[in-house]
Amino acid sequence: MTIALIAHDKKKELMVQLCIAYCATPPSHNLCATGTTGKLVSEATGLPVTRFLSGPQGGDQQIGARIGYNEIDLVLFFRDPVTAGDREPDLQPLLKLCDNYNIPIATNVATAEVLIQGLARGDLGWRDIVNPKNGVIL
Repeated sequence: MTIALIAHDKKKELMVQLCIAYCATPPSHNLCATGTTGKLVSEATGLPVTRFLSGPQGGDQQIGARIGYNEIDLVLFFRDPVTAGDREPDLQPLLKLCDNYNIPIATNVATAEVLIQGLARGDLGWRDIVNPKNGVIL
């Protein structure tokens, strides 16, 4: 399973702390992230992280493209709703892609923990039975 990590500037430390807390879960999974977020997570945890461009340079769109090609299974996007302002429009295409392709997305730490715990228990094996093109259970 491939997990994408994205965090606005004021939420990057929270993403790092979450990855430290759950670093036993991700090793069996592939991690990818936007530039700075990936760098911080990799340095703090020692986990390998495929890094894309930073968000403002198109990293969000690179992750979105991979969602369209069924290469991303879970997205953790810690957004800062207070100061996101001009970056808020960047979130909408990613949310739409996740909805279209049935990709679980967490925009806060509470939801991220629920998804990670479900992943650890094996509850997120739904990708094997749902057609990503139309959402129909096979």
